[in-house]
Amino acid sequence: MQSVLSKVFLGMAVAVLAASVSSVSAQPKNIGMGTWKLNVEKSKYSPGPAPKSLTVKFEPAGKGVKVTTEGITADGKPTATEFTANYDGKDNPIKGLPTSDTVSLKRINALTTMRTDKKGGKVVVTIKRVIAKDGKTFTAAVKAKTAKGEPVNNMLVFEKQ
Repeated sequence: MQSVLSKVFLGMAVAVLAASVSSVSAQPKNIGMGTWKLNVEKSKYSPGPAPKSLTVKFEPAGKGVKVTTEGITADGKPTATEFTANYDGKDNPIKGLPTSDTVSLKRINALTTMRTDKKGGKVVVTIKRVIAKDGKTFTAAVKAKTAKGEPVNNMLVFEKQ
């Protein structure tokens, strides 16, 4: 059971990472692009467990972003995901995430985006990503439900590498 929960929570962390990448005139272009690492100690997992590690890479892709991740679950298993999406709210396929089969992105403002993950057309995760004004960190508020239907409220903190 812990292995399944570890995969679910790592999947949610991955989802968070892909939640946004912003570029607006008030900020340097592509402020959210690059490689980011999860700071497990600063992040909060409810209910948990937290992954051992998670690295996310954001790359420009047309009007959107390509997101790739690599991580280690709480029980020591490697994971990797990948997707490409525009900020148009349309569903796009995601690879490597057992809890989701599509992802959509919407830009809220220069530093904030919303991500919605679905499985079989049903919303399973929402993630609000906010990049700090200095561009050195971002937080991702993850809302979901466990396999047992319990609420998940994670706050992930990532640092730019």
